[in-house]
Amino acid sequence: MEFLKGTKINSILTGNCPVCQNESMYTVKNPYKVTRTLTMKERCSHCNTKYKIEPSFFFGAMYVSYPVGIFFGAISFFLTFYVLNLSFMTSYIILIIVMLLLLPIILRISRNIWINIFMTFDKTKALAIKEN
Repeated sequence: MEFLKGTKINSILTGNCPVCQNESMYTVKNPYKVTRTLTMKERCSHCNTKYKIEPSFFFGAMYVSYPVGIFFGAISFFLTFYVLNLSFMTSYIILIIVMLLLLPIILRISRNIWINIFMTFDKTKALAIKEN
C-alpha cells in the first residue's frame, strides 16, 4: 500500500499514525485479540503525535461506526440475497454472523476515520523521520 502513503485512506485502512504514517496507533496489530482491540498507544514514537486529543475523544467514533457497519451489512446482505439467491432468513442469519465477525474491524476503522477527520498527513514530519 505504499502508493497510498500520505493519504487518509492509507491511515484509515492500516491504522497508522495520521500525521507521519510510520507506525501503528494500536499496541496490537491484530484486531481479533479481543481484549486489546481498542488499546492504543498514547503517542506516536516517530512524530510524537498525541492520539487522544482530549478525554473521551474516541466517543465520537461511535457516530462513525454506525454508517461503517451499515456499509458492511448492506454488502453482506446484497451478496447473499441478490447474488447468491439465498432465502431472506438465511441472508439475515449470515448478515448477523458477518457483523459479529467484523465487529473488531468496524471498531478500528471507525476510530481511524474519526482521528483522520481531525489530523492530516505532514510530509515534513514523515520525511524528517526517515532522514534520522
